[in-house]
Amino acid sequence: MAARATTFYALLLSTSLQLLLTCHVTFAAGGEWDLLLSNVGISAMHMQLLPNDRVVMFDRTNFGPSNISLPNGNCRNNPQDAVSKIDCTAHSIEYNVESNTVRPLTVQSNTWCSSGSLRPDGVLVQTGGDRDGELKARTFTPCDNNECDWVEINNGLARRRWYSSNHILPDGNQIIIGGQRQFSYEFFPKTTFPNVIELPFLAETNDRGEENNLYPNVFLNTDGNLFIFANNRAILLDYVKNKVVKTYPAIPGGDPRSYPSTGSAVLLPLKNLEADKIDAEVLVCGGAPKGSFILAFRKRTFVKALDTCARIKINDENPQWTVEKMPRARVMGDMTLLPNGDVLLINGGSAGSAAWELGREPVFVPDLYHPENPVNSRFESLNPNTIPRIYHSTAILLRDGRVLVGGSNPHAFYNFTGVLFPTELSLEAFSPAYLEPEFAKLRPKIMSPKSQSTITYGMNLKVKFKVAGKVKGPVKVTMVFPSFTTHSFSMNQRLLVLDNVRVKRTSSVFGALFDKSKNYEVQVRTPKSANIAPPGYYMMFVVNQNVPSEGIWVRLQ
Repeated sequence: MAARATTFYALLLSTSLQLLLTCHVTFAAGGEWDLLLSNVGISAMHMQLLPNDRVVMFDRTNFGPSNISLPNGNCRNNPQDAVSKIDCTAHSIEYNVESNTVRPLTVQSNTWCSSGSLRPDGVLVQTGGDRDGELKARTFTPCDNNECDWVEINNGLARRRWYSSNHILPDGNQIIIGGQRQFSYEFFPKTTFPNVIELPFLAETNDRGEENNLYPNVFLNTDGNLFIFANNRAILLDYVKNKVVKTYPAIPGGDPRSYPSTGSAVLLPLKNLEADKIDAEVLVCGGAPKGSFILAFRKRTFVKALDTCARIKINDENPQWTVEKMPRARVMGDMTLLPNGDVLLINGGSAGSAAWELGREPVFVPDLYHPENPVNSRFESLNPNTIPRIYHSTAILLRDGRVLVGGSNPHAFYNFTGVLFPTELSLEAFSPAYLEPEFAKLRPKIMSPKSQSTITYGMNLKVKFKVAGKVKGPVKVTMVFPSFTTHSFSMNQRLLVLDNVRVKRTSSVFGALFDKSKNYEVQVRTPKSANIAPPGYYMMFVVNQNVPSEGIWVRLQ
């Protein structure tokens, strides 16, 4: 009994010391939901934030008429379309974050269940789709005059790509991996022969009758290889040599976590970027037990979703999955990296699987995952919303720290009445607790560099900021690559914690007397290579006591 008491008090002392040494603000369960627009005209099945703070969204062209007309009386004529051979409505929009308005865009071919990424110059490249869109590539160049629109590239792909995943590469090009009955990868722009390379791992992870390996989770590792997760296991691929350099064990339990047993996954924040060997961890959450799709599709039996996450250090010599319990079961959820390094789990259902009409029991409560906390103390439940966001829902991080949430259409067409979960055209924002007024004095304001600045690899960067309240170390500077999000996977999502060289206060005596805010300067090192951070636009944040600033755009090259 005495030994047990001694152990208890030792644990209590250890916990107390950890609390005393922690300089981060702890948020009570919170967060706030705002309905931005009740009807944006389409169901936001795919989302991409652009570096001018506009968000491109789209669904599919053979849904039937949408709720927003094409401009100037334009119509899309497609004799091959089984639903609308002449369609004068839009199936893509551009959302202006600042003005909270939308404008219609024109896609000529079917973008259903496609993929994409930003190029280093900020241009959105979107690839594949269904039927007349399966071999297409499309580009969207950001503009501020409301005149830009989609440009389609015929035969931009060598193979039909439907339910594929894209990732930007260190050279700025994109790799497109997998898709329905496509056990291969290719590049955009096309490379010299052979452009299509077979990948047996995708065939090996294909469950007959269910697949469970579509929209594979792809992350660029810090050594330049690709971590590819499909079904319940993963490989590390040298895509240049088409060589599997590491095979990871299956997640304990063996249940699938890829479409249609759709879980979600993130590469956790990368830090200590100057180290010779950088730790990289992948977190996979939710999904559906094996057989859930078939049971839902054939027998209308909706099995409870998985209520676990699995986490793995992908650069370990002998990597193993650690399984953690979530606060609730979740399938078709989204995972969004927040500027302070936390992970938001949002959207989805707690029974059934992905695909039309197969999801049940919407999950209204978001959960926050704190990667730095000890196991069994990493989850925090937040305030719920009231709108079901299940199949074909999306969520992305905005530069102001909010999370944009839209979509949900579990039907073959737009369907607003007489169904369990009507097609959802609304757009919401979730504001995490760090945006609550009580933390305003802790929130930094970046003074320099200015937004849209260019930075280079391996440079010492001085970031100047103001804070009205106290600054407690360590102050973090983070960079977030804006993701292309669809089907519960945020492609290219990446958060880097820059190495902090030093922090100093820079306020003059005059400034201290007349300015309530205090000026500071933190000097950081930018990533040393494109393997750690591919070239392109990032949102940069300063984080004080777990409270992030509004971000600025920087272009890394």
